Amino acid sequence: MDGPLSHDGPLYEVKANLFKGLAHPVRVRILEILIAADEVAVGTLIDELRIEASHLSQHLAVLRRHRLVVSERRGSQVFYRPAFPEVATLLHTARKLLGDILTQAQQHMRDAKDLPVLPERVTDSR
Repeated sequence: MDGPLSHDGPLYEVKANLFKGLAHPVRVRILEILIAADEVAVGTLIDELRIEASHLSQHLAVLRRHRLVVSERRGSQVFYRPAFPEVATLLHTARKLLGDILTQAQQHMRDAKDLPVLPERVTDSR
């Protein structure tokens, strides 16, 4: 199989391609919406995201290509849902990791405020 999740190559390359499927804020938000509701119609996604149908279609195509979502047509509507429960786990883990990183950065900023103030260095202009 050729494509984003081709198994030709090292596992780290396959993983990197999976993350490329997540590498846009709109796609992450689509997944968050789908996870919260289990299944969502395209029209609802358009309303929630406030983007044009063509843009949504492009993002959904990327998510399908990376096997992160699946779709089902019922009558004139198309519904999307996460392809695997692990998609939710992945996003929850990313949120926790981001929270930990931000907490650590805030602690570093607080620690930096406790550093002694150094006198400004005067340069000799000769």
